Amino acid sequence: MGEQCVGSLLMSSASDPLAALAGLPGVAESVDSVRKAVDRVYGHRVMRRRSGEITSEAALRGARGSAALSGADWALEEVRRRTDFGGETEARTVGAALRLTAEAGQLLSIWRQSPLRVLARLHLVASGSTAEGDTVGRPRLAGEPVTEPLIDDMPLPSAEEVAARLDGLSQLIIAGGSAPALITGAVVHGELLALRPFGSYNGLVARAAERIVLINSGLDPKAICPAEVGHAEQGADAYLAAFEGYVSGTPEGMAAWIAHCGRAIELGVRESTAVCEALQRGAA
Repeated sequence: MGEQCVGSLLMSSASDPLAALAGLPGVAESVDSVRKAVDRVYGHRVMRRRSGEITSEAALRGARGSAALSGADWALEEVRRRTDFGGETEARTVGAALRLTAEAGQLLSIWRQSPLRVLARLHLVASGSTAEGDTVGRPRLAGEPVTEPLIDDMPLPSAEEVAARLDGLSQLIIAGGSAPALITGAVVHGELLALRPFGSYNGLVARAAERIVLINSGLDPKAICPAEVGHAEQGADAYLAAFEGYVSGTPEGMAAWIAHCGRAIELGVRESTAVCEALQRGAA
């Protein structure tokens, strides 16, 4: 495929351009495995009585995982304990991740109608109420710098390419399609990470957008399967290697990225299942 062809796929005139990804080697198996894992945790007896607690805990753990991949690898109890997220860079990153996780659930109805508006809102929320300057909440212009931990040495698409591919991604989301949530979420996540459309917090925004897709699609309507937990658990090196597969645009690379995202969801399911078990034992 090549990276340019990833963009071409998103801007394709085909009625359902992501459907082709479902036929890549191993993708159908990943989709099936994710569906079964999600069904299992939704069938847990604790979910019938205390689903709100599972949702809240999943949000906290998801935010911690996303922040870890953006360079702020704090212990869960530290994230739970802290109230001040100003000051140093790591604290601001954790605070941004927490705000994004909370905001994602408020944007579900807008996503299908205006995904670019949602992305702008996510960046504004990540940047915080004290953010200044006209670069917040809009895609970067030519010559504007980007700071993104973990992938700051990877080639950066031009502002013109960013605008075109964001428009293609937006049209694809608005049009809908038959592609499973795993595939759509993986492409949204990968594309936003590859484009880095904002000057900062692109990784956090990309993972929040993946969360929105998984919830909005009906795969995880109660937001109890935090993929961010799984992305962090697999480690930054594995995350980067899988992402490089997405950027390559090859069938093998795309399939590997989708499988990685699928595994992340399954690990998020495992995390929430453990929370269910702890609640059932009275240990939480």
